[in-house]
Amino acid sequence: MQSHSEEQQAWLRLVRSPGIGPGTARRLLLALGSPQAIFDAPEATLAQLVTPRERQALMRPPEGLDDDVARTTAWLQAAPHRALLTLGDADYPPALLQASDPPLVLFAEGDLSLAQAPSVAIVGSRHATAQGIDNARMFAQALSAAGVTVVSGLARGIDAAAHEGALAGQVLLPEPGRPGGTVAVVGTGLDLVYPKAHTRLAQQIAHRGLLLSEFLLGTPPLAGNFPRRNRIVAALSRGTLVIEAAVQSGSLITARLAAELGREVMAIPGSIHAPQSRGCHALIKQGAKLVETAADVMEELQLATLPAVSSPRAAVPDTAQGDPDDHGDPLVAAMGFDPVSQEALAARTGLPPAELGARLLELELMGVVARLPGALFQRRAAA
Repeated sequence: MQSHSEEQQAWLRLVRSPGIGPGTARRLLLALGSPQAIFDAPEATLAQLVTPRERQALMRPPEGLDDDVARTTAWLQAAPHRALLTLGDADYPPALLQASDPPLVLFAEGDLSLAQAPSVAIVGSRHATAQGIDNARMFAQALSAAGVTVVSGLARGIDAAAHEGALAGQVLLPEPGRPGGTVAVVGTGLDLVYPKAHTRLAQQIAHRGLLLSEFLLGTPPLAGNFPRRNRIVAALSRGTLVIEAAVQSGSLITARLAAELGREVMAIPGSIHAPQSRGCHALIKQGAKLVETAADVMEELQLATLPAVSSPRAAVPDTAQGDPDDHGDPLVAAMGFDPVSQEALAARTGLPPAELGARLLELELMGVVARLPGALFQRRAAA
């Protein structure tokens, strides 16, 4: 009988075999049953299944395989709750099997049960506004506190805020043992963290959530890795929520992949003047669900809502009751919710430039107003 370490080595060899793509590998596995059976197969058998060049690649171990095996073995043994999942493992996330090209292997660190729990992907711009960051944290916290796992990609901006919010919501769970928490699908080997500024966040996720990667240890953050990572984010989740995205962005790639899998796509609308909102508005025009609260997400995905959990309310003022977000401040009320220039605010309020600048700085330090690129300001909606 083949040992577990020998089986893992055979899977790593299959992944590393030059010219053997995921499609060819899956076809060989379907025909022969296991990686080791592929490598033990007679040349005549392989000749019926692959091209001559692919057959030659399978006949000898790839250069550097021993180093990969040693690195992987050392990594697995260095800390608890680490695993190398393969297509044949019981712990392999079943949702990924619905993808057109599921990863042959997954490096994992953390709570494997989260990869099989009800989950929502939250994705968005790396260059998010302060309000976008707030929204990502609020939605993720409410969803996590309701027992829904939040999946994202550990990137700057919306991704990081979603992970942080989900970890915060995890401690609010009214019942022990509910999933909640977060899964981070990364575009590097799990022995690296990208961006490095997220090292502490990655450590927290490894301890209280789950880190996943299909890339071999030592794989750097190559540009082509991240679109591939996005298909795993989409496939793991029942639906994808986009919070701020440009029209051409990785977040919209994730949304498209989710739609192709028959998963729900949702988006939070924003100002018609904000470039960060254009991708979300494009999705809504194409049929994505417009959501204003975490309860909207739960309803769209037909997930039970816990009565004790409050969700972020819509960032739309109730004119019948007055606007609770304006802090009783005429300047905040004059801003509305769209990005606005200091010159426009001066015209609306009649405040002298020096006084207006001082008030805007004060509101910015209080977290009521955010300064945007292009010398614009925007009110931040309260949770």
